[in-house]
Amino acid sequence: MVPVLLSLPLLLGPAVLQETGSYSLIFLYTGLSRPSKGLLRFQATAFLNDQAFFHYNSNSGKAEPVEPWSHVEGMEDWEKESQLQRAREEIFLVTLKDIMDYYEDSTGSHTFQGMFGCEITNNRSSGAVWRYAYDGEDFIEFNKEIPAWIPLDPAAANTKLKWEAEKVYVQRAKAYLEEECPTMLKKYLTYSRSHLDRTDPPTVKITSRVAPGRNRIFRCLAYDFYPQRISLHWNQASKKLASEPERGVFPNGNGTYLSWMEVEVPPQNRDPFVCHIEHKGLSQSLSVQWDEKSKV
Repeated sequence: MVPVLLSLPLLLGPAVLQETGSYSLIFLYTGLSRPSKGLLRFQATAFLNDQAFFHYNSNSGKAEPVEPWSHVEGMEDWEKESQLQRAREEIFLVTLKDIMDYYEDSTGSHTFQGMFGCEITNNRSSGAVWRYAYDGEDFIEFNKEIPAWIPLDPAAANTKLKWEAEKVYVQRAKAYLEEECPTMLKKYLTYSRSHLDRTDPPTVKITSRVAPGRNRIFRCLAYDFYPQRISLHWNQASKKLASEPERGVFPNGNGTYLSWMEVEVPPQNRDPFVCHIEHKGLSQSLSVQWDEKSKV
């Protein structure tokens, strides 16, 4: 079986854009039973809102901050954080082995992923999550209101017994989500709020190509924008043709996002096409008209 790797949005479920005044701290862990070439046996990434701020993996054994946090002094004791991540790696991979033993599959290729963290809104705790997935399917999650681990897979019943062997284990998990995690997030925000609250306006480029059948396809590409929320639509002769990015909004690899909207028109249609963009980084909506000179 090929390992199933889920991204942070997939583990979270349907994407939810960050509300104004809300901040989150999320840890995403991935463990592989038989990593193929180029993949790591274990890796962890910590996110402030949607921005990765440190990585850890089983090869380096080090928690290493990424830009812009790699230049921030005093935000974290990275040696201490590395020790913590090494301990969590050991527990994580033991759990993966336990699941495989339950299914009597000691040599298979499997994936175990975990996500946990918290959210604060207006400086008060407003949410938390702690869940795991095995081969892309829900495995177990923590309900802090009960509090208890809720099995979502037959093998998870054994995991629940192990993780609740002592009552204090459950209380520690609850305290982590309700107290320790929000406190840590508030500390990180003293170093990160300006970066997370920034607004980077989109750069916009319009291109055109001829599709099979000789129709013309116009693409409006917006990139290097932050935060994630954006609205794109095409107008022709004051008529709105499309309202939202049809392919979604994607990370750009540099802490910003990109998105695009396409419209297909017959070659005889010569009326001007205008792409309209709305984003928090713009003082007003932006309208960009297709220029025949910029054709690629």
